Order: sequence, then C-alpha cells, then structure tokens
Amino acid sequence: MKKTDFYYDLPPELIAQTPLERRDFSRLLTLDRHTGAMEHHIFYELPDFLNEGDCLVVNDSRVIPARLFGTRPTGGSVEVVLLRDLGGGDWECLTRPGRKTQPGTHISFGNGELTAEVIRAEADGNKVLHFTFDGIFLELLDKLGKMPLPPYIKEELTNKERYQTVYSRDPGSAAAPTAGLHFTPELLQRITDKGVSLAYVTLHVGLGTFRPVKEENIEDHPMHAEFCVVSRETADIVNRTHANGGRVISVGTTTCRTLESFTGEDGILQPKSGWTDIFIYPGYRFKAIDALITNFHLPESTLIMLVSALAGRENVLHAYEEAVRERYRFFSFGDAMFIH
Repeated sequence: MKKTDFYYDLPPELIAQTPLERRDFSRLLTLDRHTGAMEHHIFYELPDFLNEGDCLVVNDSRVIPARLFGTRPTGGSVEVVLLRDLGGGDWECLTRPGRKTQPGTHISFGNGELTAEVIRAEADGNKVLHFTFDGIFLELLDKLGKMPLPPYIKEELTNKERYQTVYSRDPGSAAAPTAGLHFTPELLQRITDKGVSLAYVTLHVGLGTFRPVKEENIEDHPMHAEFCVVSRETADIVNRTHANGGRVISVGTTTCRTLESFTGEDGILQPKSGWTDIFIYPGYRFKAIDALITNFHLPESTLIMLVSALAGRENVLHAYEEAVRERYRFFSFGDAMFIH
C-alpha cells in the first residue's frame, strides 16, 4: 500500500492547540468498524457503549519533562530531548543544533546542577548523552525540563498535568498516550461501576510516534522501537475477558501495539516486558483487541494506518471527512473516536 492512500485534507485551524477545560467534554465520534455507521457523542457518554464483562486497557506511562535547554562551554545554546533511557545515566537524545553536539561535547543545564557529555552519534542522527548529577534525576527533570509537546502544538502548556493521563504512574514517555487524556477519575469510576474491568499496560512513547512515513511503499517504513510491559495481573484480566465472551477495548494505539505484540496466534496474552517495533497496517489480523478508543491522527501517519487496519481504510477516511465537516478538534489535545 502507498502512504498517499492514507491522506486526508485537514484545515490547520482544526488542530487543537490547548486542552479543553474539562477532559471528558471532548467530542466522541463512534464508528462501527463492520458497517461504517457513525454517531456523534460527548466523551462522558462512553459508559453507554461499554458492557458488563468488557475490559478497558490503558497505558499508564507518564510523560517526563524531557525537553532540556543547556549551554556548551563556548556559550552556545543546545536543546536536548530525551528519547530513551539506556541505563547507567546514558540516554538516546535528539539534539539541536546537531552539528554542534558531536561526541566529546559537554553541555550544562540550569546552574550546572545537571551536566552531560555526548558520547556517540547514532546512524539516524540521534546522539547518546551521559548525564552526571547529584540527587534524583527525575526531580531534576521536573525542575529544569519542559514537556516535549508535538511540533504541531505552538501554544505553551500552562499546566503540565494536562499532558498526563489521570492514571499515569510509570515515568518514561517522551509523548503522552493521548487517547487517555479524556478520562477523569469520576468517569473511570462510572465505567468500573458498570462491571467493566480496568487493566494497565506500560509502553514508554518515543518521539518516533511522530516520525513521518517517508517511503511511498509503507511496508518499507522502519518503526522506532519502544519499551513496553504487560503484568501477570493484566494478562489474566484480558485472557479471562476473552474467555468469558467480553470485549477487550484498547485505550490508544500504544496500548493496542503493546497487546498485539505480546499476544500469541492462539489469542492468549503473555505477561512480558521488552521492546516492540510492531507496525500495524491494513491486512494485519488482530489477535488481542476488539475495539479501540483513539484520537484523530495525522494524514499519512503510522497511527492512521493502524486505525485503518482495524476499521478499514475507507471507513476511517469517511469518518475523518465527517469529523472535518463537523469541525472536530484534531491530534493530541483534540477529540476522540470509539471504533467498535
């Protein structure tokens, strides 16, 4: 398939720049993946579409303030975005300007509370930095770092918690699993009160999520690997849900990729941790999920390809055209779809 098969025309003013005041007041477009039928709702109505015995699976990864601004010994400015924790104080990072951050470059952040040395360059242009500090690294990031918002968001985020899900608990993501931003504690309580199980996976989202597909043949696109975890408790809940005839509903594409990565051809989810670079596009046979809650994604992105694999490309593009006509808000701080 070609990447142009997944193009749609989006007016720039529909790209949401700020979150809504109330998380669950976003709009919800429901899409029947078998018939293509659509309905318009509000996200707080989600429990109406869930059944007792279903299971809602969410990604509990927490975004770290991974965008750092530092200086080189010459006084020149450097921007660093943490992408992947390699252990031992080493991180794979994006650096700007890249040509000024060659191996051996030293960078200071804040008043020298955090320092780093570029120890090597990767083939894709990313750099590996070794950080030196006293105290707790994540506390320093909270003090010195900014949220690494996607490039299509131009507004400054005034409340960092609005780029976190209410159930985030495991720090490590460079971007939010945005389908979960619509949930409130009260909405989750209404869902569990209905007899719906809640299960957690962890996938630390990398900025590879936003990497554009450059190859015209989408099968040639290399996916960026991300680390994910499925606990024994979650595997048991998901497997029991399927055994009892309930639906497994994935909140977001990151949760979907985690579940599909660790589910065997027999449909059994295994408790496991490791890296995944799974690329889901039309023709893929889903083994783990029955329905998906997701935001509206960029044209020609791997995420709209995943959604099209579940609901059919024509159904998805028709739904996106409908969302544009109805002036839905798009992308990370935008509105949501429930594909069932």
